[in-house]
Amino acid sequence: MKKEFRLRSMLLAIVCGFSIFSVHGQYLRTSYFMDGAYNRLQLNPALVPSRGFVGIPGLGSINAAVSSNSLGTQDIINCFDSDGNFYNDDNFYNKLKDVNDLNIGAAVDVINFGFARGKGFWSFNVGVRADVNASVHKSMFDYLREIDRDDFSWSNADIDIRDEKVKINAYTEVGVGYARPLTKKLTVGARVKVLLGMGNMNMEVNNLSLQSNIPDYYDPNMPVEDIRASIKSDAVLEGNMRGLDLTETTSLDGSKTYVDGLEVNTFGVGGYGAGIDLGASYQLTKNLMLSAAVIDLGFISWSKSSSVIATAQAEEVYDETNYQEFLNRAESSDVLDFDLMGLEVGDEQKARTTRLCPTLVIGGEYAFLNNKLSAGVLSTTRFGLLKTTTELTLSANYRPNTLIGLSASYSMIQSAGKSFGLAFKLGLLMLGTDYMYLGENSKSVNAFIGISVPLAKL
Repeated sequence: MKKEFRLRSMLLAIVCGFSIFSVHGQYLRTSYFMDGAYNRLQLNPALVPSRGFVGIPGLGSINAAVSSNSLGTQDIINCFDSDGNFYNDDNFYNKLKDVNDLNIGAAVDVINFGFARGKGFWSFNVGVRADVNASVHKSMFDYLREIDRDDFSWSNADIDIRDEKVKINAYTEVGVGYARPLTKKLTVGARVKVLLGMGNMNMEVNNLSLQSNIPDYYDPNMPVEDIRASIKSDAVLEGNMRGLDLTETTSLDGSKTYVDGLEVNTFGVGGYGAGIDLGASYQLTKNLMLSAAVIDLGFISWSKSSSVIATAQAEEVYDETNYQEFLNRAESSDVLDFDLMGLEVGDEQKARTTRLCPTLVIGGEYAFLNNKLSAGVLSTTRFGLLKTTTELTLSANYRPNTLIGLSASYSMIQSAGKSFGLAFKLGLLMLGTDYMYLGENSKSVNAFIGISVPLAKL
């Protein structure tokens, strides 16, 4: 069955699809210093857990995160739940910044297990990863509110919208990891990953300018030169997904066709790639452990046959003969509106190569009371699709044995110092969050759940 999506609906589908798939967001930093936590291999392949493990299929590791630099969690939910005019809410509007970012990340390991063999530790995983990064300038919300006013007029209107970006990346990961001690103090690890590209989209709206002099009431005696309007658009849409097509609509005079949505006929692999994680840990003193890693170094090459391309780099002028076409396009109600952009499908397809979002990890941990308690400091810097984000996490860790662990953390940057994290492991079950949900004004939230069968102690 064919399904048509506007970009806003696609974002909603991904948010709602967390339970199906499974920011700065696909890893649980709070568990980094928990000896019994197998999922810390995701942040550093050299951090061997104290036991082998077999994840319950589909439930071994599920992580989801949502963050924004301006809006709270409830604001984002209200956007998707509203009838489309959420921008008229003064409470929503007053929270906006000049540039508003939204980041969504989801990751699930359908299969994951690890075991010791000889001096080394092997780990395997098959999982799905998805990233959505959006950036919308406040000028778009100004425009939507302005044209929705009862007294708005297109007479002598001059509107300028710019700097909108959306990047979506989804892929399947098949990974093999190996870690082993080189000396009594130094342990190194690596994970090699084969990547199957499921979908990728890059939309950039550099500029949208609307100028018009259209009277509220048309007078046939009005001079022709006094009725005019124009839309100047500079935008590009590039996507790769097997079975993805751009749907089009025709202008009123039949002279041009514009993209008005996306159509997915089937699903499949649209590209192939590879990635690698590298990590190391070093026992500097009896109680002090240092560690570092670079994860998600990699790329996906998308095939030419799975690509769609549409661009808009022109100024279109309207007069008394076709100004209704201008009104049809300009009176938008979507934050990202294909009709308004005037995107036209290109004649040629092309292969593309996109990168992953690498993360630099640096940690230090001091243990005491015979390693039952520890304090840790963790720095993570993620080179995202639109911007680089850094987080500094302080944690306190309690580990009475290899089956039980508890960590509390405080991440001070992305949540503006207004949240804390908590993770615990009890036998088969592990739960955690780096950004505890503390009400509707929480700008960063994430959650992790994992259920695995512990194997023999290493």
